[in-house]
Amino acid sequence: MPSTDLSFADRVVIVTGAGSGIGRATALAFAEHGAHVLGVGRRAQALEETARQHPGVVPLAIDVRAPHAADTVAAAAADRWGRIDVLVNNAGITALMPLAQATAESITDLFEVNVTAPSLLARAALPHLREHRGSIVNVSSTYGRRPLAGASHYAATKAAVEQLTRSWALELAADGIRVNAVAPGPTESEALGAAGLSPEMLARIKQQEADTIPLGRRGEPHEVATWILRLADPNAVWLTGQILAVDGGLELV
Repeated sequence: MPSTDLSFADRVVIVTGAGSGIGRATALAFAEHGAHVLGVGRRAQALEETARQHPGVVPLAIDVRAPHAADTVAAAAADRWGRIDVLVNNAGITALMPLAQATAESITDLFEVNVTAPSLLARAALPHLREHRGSIVNVSSTYGRRPLAGASHYAATKAAVEQLTRSWALELAADGIRVNAVAPGPTESEALGAAGLSPEMLARIKQQEADTIPLGRRGEPHEVATWILRLADPNAVWLTGQILAVDGGLELV
């Protein structure tokens, strides 16, 4: 029987959105289990803070929407360590946008970050993942499968991420590349704050979310990171195309 102990010794992992929240927790968790981690994000200072917490994390400040960003990220990892074993597509943005307020620009922004950028990054990493029979872990959301009034386009991007996950898993199985996703419920992060909400509105939404979750609270980033590592575990060789809800039971209500 293979060991169930997680080890990513000498494996190379790219984590996007590594400057805070789930991305930071994931980058640090991989590094703590022996991986070389390229932590990617827009905010250089936030990435530096992540890197200061573990020498196994190397920061790369870049906007994933920028032209040629995907190729730059993949090359940075491959040139430094000679391989890519795991890609974690975590970077994403949230927008509370009722239909009556939707604009072409705001819809495009959501899909560029949450759908297009991870697609291009997966494409850029693909030759390296093929060579080492690697793994992709996408980060969806509870709202990839649950309706979300007032943020339908955000929910639509996460539904797209889940369908990409299943389709890539089928497409890449012959190459030995596994593709899975986590679907976190409401988790402590900077995402809601970045959506431009007032402190009062932010507190109200967080309390409403906690009241809805069967386990009675919002999640913590490390609780999601744990399952990202499990999905990427080299021993999980027969697991692909799965969307794992890590949401305190919210999917059940």
